[in-house]
Amino acid sequence: MALKIVVLAKQVPDTRNVGKDAMTAEGTVNRSALPAIFNPEDLNALEQALRLKEQHPGSTVGILTMGPPRAGEIIRQGLYRGADTGWLLTDRLFAGADTLATSYALATAIKKIGDVDIVIGGRQAIDGDTAQVGPQVAQKLGLNQVTYVEEVQGVQEVQGVKKVTVKRVIDGGVETVEAPLPVVITVNGSAAPCRPQNAKLVMKYKRATCPMERPAEGTAYDYLYDERPELTLNQWSVADVDGDASQCGLSGSPTKVKAVKNIVFQAKESKTLTASDADVEGMIKELLEEKIIG
Repeated sequence: MALKIVVLAKQVPDTRNVGKDAMTAEGTVNRSALPAIFNPEDLNALEQALRLKEQHPGSTVGILTMGPPRAGEIIRQGLYRGADTGWLLTDRLFAGADTLATSYALATAIKKIGDVDIVIGGRQAIDGDTAQVGPQVAQKLGLNQVTYVEEVQGVQEVQGVKKVTVKRVIDGGVETVEAPLPVVITVNGSAAPCRPQNAKLVMKYKRATCPMERPAEGTAYDYLYDERPELTLNQWSVADVDGDASQCGLSGSPTKVKAVKNIVFQAKESKTLTASDADVEGMIKELLEEKIIG
């Protein structure tokens, strides 16, 4: 049983290096001021997709991402690990999107891709931490969804109905869930880490670019793109996915950031306690009296 799998991935600023220039005056992320990385939980999702591909010969895995031309690096990193193709949504009209506009753009692209069995992505991106995009994509496409997944255990076909079985985290434990395809799945960061890049695939796809990234005619390696069509990544604009510009980017984003501040926590005082019962009991009494706990 061959599956068509689309991985939702995002190139995000490395939030471990946030400084005073991390935000623009308009309240959007200043991506040029921060190193760009593959969103960590999207890598967990990619690993689950690649495992399904291995379980079901003939399956394909594609990376769908939205961003400026440099976000094509995310697709390359997916190809280096075993993905088959990718699509980059890039257009000035996509810029400044919140989760609502982002999910709209991704949903229109998935419709254009067509006949997708599984859409899978990380639970949330580290530059927003909202966990909204996956469920919103499912809602816009009218698909089943399973969130907070730890492991995609497999896909079976019973009486002509394809179903995916997943293990997901809930309050107080884990549960096993079955859902009919097509389905949208979001994966936790505690799921299996993604496999490393494959050296042979790196050599095969290191020149893969979207048209906007392609070297100028007459420069080194420009001849490769005529000889090897797989090195040209799919690049789509708002018009290419038949999108409504009013629902994309800042125009389609009702969420507005009012202010961004750096907060530094400073301790006013400190106490050193031993492991004795008296010290522990005294600390608990003090916390209760100050109404910090209880």
